[in-house]
Amino acid sequence: MKRILSMIVLLACCILQGCVKDQIMTRTTVYRPEYKTKEEVRANIKSSNPIELTAPGKLFYKDGYVFLNELNKGVHIIDARNPASPANIAFVHVPGAVDLAVRGNILYADMYTDLVAIDISDPRKVQLKTVLPGVFPDRYYSSFIPDKDMVITEWIAVDTVLKHNEAINWGLKSADMVRTMSASSSSSAPGVSNGTGGSMARFALSDDRMYTVDYSKLKVFNTAIPEKPVYIKELSAGGWDIETIFPFGKNLFLGSMTGMHIFDITSKDNPFKTGSFTHARVCDPVISDGKNAFVTLRNGTKCAGFINQLDVVDISDLFKPKLLKSYPLTNPHGLSKEGDILIICEGADGVKFFNAADVNNIKQLAHLKGMNAFDVIALGKIAMVSAADALYLIDFSIPSNPVVKGSVSIKK
Repeated sequence: MKRILSMIVLLACCILQGCVKDQIMTRTTVYRPEYKTKEEVRANIKSSNPIELTAPGKLFYKDGYVFLNELNKGVHIIDARNPASPANIAFVHVPGAVDLAVRGNILYADMYTDLVAIDISDPRKVQLKTVLPGVFPDRYYSSFIPDKDMVITEWIAVDTVLKHNEAINWGLKSADMVRTMSASSSSSAPGVSNGTGGSMARFALSDDRMYTVDYSKLKVFNTAIPEKPVYIKELSAGGWDIETIFPFGKNLFLGSMTGMHIFDITSKDNPFKTGSFTHARVCDPVISDGKNAFVTLRNGTKCAGFINQLDVVDISDLFKPKLLKSYPLTNPHGLSKEGDILIICEGADGVKFFNAADVNNIKQLAHLKGMNAFDVIALGKIAMVSAADALYLIDFSIPSNPVVKGSVSIKK
């Protein structure tokens, strides 16, 4: 009898397992890559009518215009000369773009593995000037490595049903694949000036050189002739998990998941590391005012840490940077400093304004809520904030009472 019961139970289990295997299904959305040849893509790098912001990334400012990355698709050109009424005037199609910089009338952007230089003298009629192929060979997204002759131009959403444990060789796309995550820089060339980037930047301009970082490498480009950038060299970035780069004077400040690295660029083509500041493993953009470095540390995503704070680091001795003081924060992202005013994006907690005249006694002056803030550039009395729902232009002429003057909304 026991044997019969055991056989019945075994048979029932087999039947149930078969049914479960056949019937457990998962409905999901995957993203299928659309390809074009590099020739087609280069021919399409031109101004188009403005498109709605949907997945904004990093930002750069130059001569009254904000250049805002649309993740993997290109660059929005926004006329911000009147902060109360910013206008989205054009879009430049650059597939794979996540980083950008502007020198003179030239916009630099990454097109997956390539660097492109685009003439933006007339924002409504931009022209591709130069392509440096393959200078970012490690660029990839999810399981896709761009083909040497083809470019992923778009990810098409496809609703599908997968059996339990069934895999699909597309991607789960978009902002998570790319949002991996500079002060204004002088220019030695007469009549040519550099723009200003945010603290999340991986492209930095200093005089007539552009420096870029990836996971572990620092690259040097000669931009003396802005429309004809020349790749110079690659060297170690001084560590791993490099996320951001910030230029100030004759130094570069590199932010990583585990610390800050300082490079001397007195010899433009031969940066050398002077010192490092180490912290717990957390995401880490960094800026500097020449006397101190300001490092925001946050948890979440790939950073895998548990710290949310601002570290103020004394850099009077570039070979031995030392921590002065830490301040607790909520979930800090990008930051910017204009004079004594320090502005920090706090993610879903909005934007905070601080008096940093005394770095040992930094005091909060104001807190703007209602925006999921990612990065900020502060110039004069206007802060340009890239957020999840809009690009905001904030007047902080009264730092204790900042006011949103204008915005460009993002399509939901």
